[in-house]
Amino acid sequence: MTAVDDRPTAPADAPRRRPNPLLALLRNSWRQLTSMRTALVLLFLLAVAAIPGSVLPQRGVNPEDVRDFFTAHPDLAPLLDRVGAFEAFSSAWFSAIYLLLFTSLIGCITPRLRDHVRALRARPPAVPKRLERLPQHAVVPAPDGGAAAVAETLRRRRWRVAVRGDEISAEKGYLKETGNLIFHSSMLVVLVAVALGSWYGWHGNRLLVAGEDQVFCNTRQQYAEAKLGPRVDDDLPRFCMQLDEFDARFLETGQPAFYNAKVTVDSDGGPPRPAEFSVNSPLRLDGANVYLLGHGYAPVIRYTDRFGRSQTSAVPFLSTGDVGLSSEGLAAFPDANVDPDTGERDPDLQVAFSGLYLPTAPQEPPFVRSEHPTERNPLLDLVAYRGNLGLDAGIPGSVYQLDQRQVSNGRLTEIGAKQLRTGESWTLDDGTKVEFLGTRPFITLSVRHDPGTTLLLVSSIGLVLGLMGSLFVRRRRIFVRVLPPGSGAPDSGSPTGGSSLVEVAGLPRTEHPGFAAEFAQLVAAIGAGGRPGDAGTDPGTPAGAREGAE
Repeated sequence: MTAVDDRPTAPADAPRRRPNPLLALLRNSWRQLTSMRTALVLLFLLAVAAIPGSVLPQRGVNPEDVRDFFTAHPDLAPLLDRVGAFEAFSSAWFSAIYLLLFTSLIGCITPRLRDHVRALRARPPAVPKRLERLPQHAVVPAPDGGAAAVAETLRRRRWRVAVRGDEISAEKGYLKETGNLIFHSSMLVVLVAVALGSWYGWHGNRLLVAGEDQVFCNTRQQYAEAKLGPRVDDDLPRFCMQLDEFDARFLETGQPAFYNAKVTVDSDGGPPRPAEFSVNSPLRLDGANVYLLGHGYAPVIRYTDRFGRSQTSAVPFLSTGDVGLSSEGLAAFPDANVDPDTGERDPDLQVAFSGLYLPTAPQEPPFVRSEHPTERNPLLDLVAYRGNLGLDAGIPGSVYQLDQRQVSNGRLTEIGAKQLRTGESWTLDDGTKVEFLGTRPFITLSVRHDPGTTLLLVSSIGLVLGLMGSLFVRRRRIFVRVLPPGSGAPDSGSPTGGSSLVEVAGLPRTEHPGFAAEFAQLVAAIGAGGRPGDAGTDPGTPAGAREGAE
C-alpha cells in the first residue's frame, strides 16, 4: 500500500513586482544630487559661471562699457548677449546652478544633521571583547577606586564616558562633524544672503561736485547708473547730500594716501547735519551706505555769449587713467546765443569746449600729461566748437565726451584751441569769451543697500570656525576594562600578580598621527589615578603599556 503525503505544500513564490522605473530614476537622481561630490562639483561650476560676470562688462553695473563692447566687437557681442553674458548673475544658467547647489546642500546637510544629533545623544559603544586587537593597547595597574576613578579621569579630560560595570567606553572629537556641518550650513547661509541682496538690494553710482548749488538727493533719476533688485520699487530712502569739502593727499609718486569727504546730510526730512567719510569708512545712513570710490577736478568755466549774457558751469573732467590725474571733459552751452528779444535759439550757434585738464602741467611743452595729481601748476587746454550739438535729436550720448558724429557730418565746426591758466580768458572769433575761473573737487559715490550683509558676515565667521573644527579635530575612542585580581590581559606580557589591572585600548576614527602620544599620556594618567602631577609621566608602566604606546 502506497503512503500518501498529505502535508500542505508551500505555495509557489509569487512573481516579484517590478519597481516603477520613474520612481527609481527620481530616487537615484535625488541621491546623486544630494551627495557631497555633487555639491562640490556645483560649487566649482558656480565659480566658473561667475567668470563672465567678472571679465565682461555688465549692464546692471556699467551699461556704457557694454555699449562700447558692442562697438568694438560687432560680431561677438550679439552671440554673448544671446546667452546672457552681459547679465551673467541674473541669467538662466547661473540661476539654475545656484538653485541646484542650494538644493544639494539642503539635501546633504539634513540627513547628516539628523545622524549627528542621534550620535550626540547616544552612549559610546560597548567595549570590544578583544582589546589587544585595536591599534593602541596597554595594561597598567588599576587606580584606587577602580572603574569610577578611571571614568572620572576621562571626564576631566572632556571625554564622553559610558560606564558598564567594570568596562568604560569613551569618545572624543565630535566637534569634527559639528564643524563640518557648521561649514556647510554656513555655505547655505551665504547663498541665502546673496539671494536676499539680489532681490531686495539696490545700488547706484553718482558723481557729486562740491558747492552749495550741487545737491544730490536719493532718487533713481539722479543716479548716473542704478540697479534695483526685482523686489525693490522706486521709493528709495529719503536723504539729500551736499559736498562741502574734500581733502586728498598724495605721495610724491602720485599714489593716493588719504581721501576724506565732508558733507552736509539731510536725512528723511530731519535737520541738516555734518558728516564725513573716507574710502575705508563709509557713511552709514538709515537704509543705505555711501561709499567713496574716487575723486577728480571740475574746472569752473564761464562763457559770455554775443548778447553779453554769461553762463558759469563747474564741469567734471574724468581721469584718463594716468597717475597724475590728467582729465578730459566737455563743457557744453546749448542755451548760449539766445536772442533776448525774441527768445529764439539758433541750434547752429551752440557752443561746446572739449578740454584736457592737467593739475600739475610740465614746465615745458608738450602739455599732454600731468606730473602730479595735486594742483601745483594747473593748466586747461580747450578746443572750441560751434554748431549743432545734436542734443535735440533724442539720441543718447555721453555728457563727458563730444559727439564726433556731429563733427564728421559738418554740424559742428572747430573754431580754435587755447591753453588757459587759472584766471585767464579767451576771446573767440565772434567776440564771445570763455574764462577759466578755477576748479572744484568732485567725488565719485556708490550708494548701496544690501539686506544680506549681516547674514553674510555671520556665515563667513561660521565658515572659518567650521573649517577649523573640521580640519583640526579628530574622532577617537578609548575602551577600558578593569581586570579582577590575579588575572592578566591576553597577549599583554603583564604579570598576573594579586593586584587589579586596567586594560586600555584606543581607536582613532580618522587619520590621527598624534594619537599614539595622546594615548600614552592618557594611559599614564589612568595608571597614576588621574593625579595632575603624574599625568605626564609613566613610571612603572608594564611592558604591554609601553609597547602599545609606541
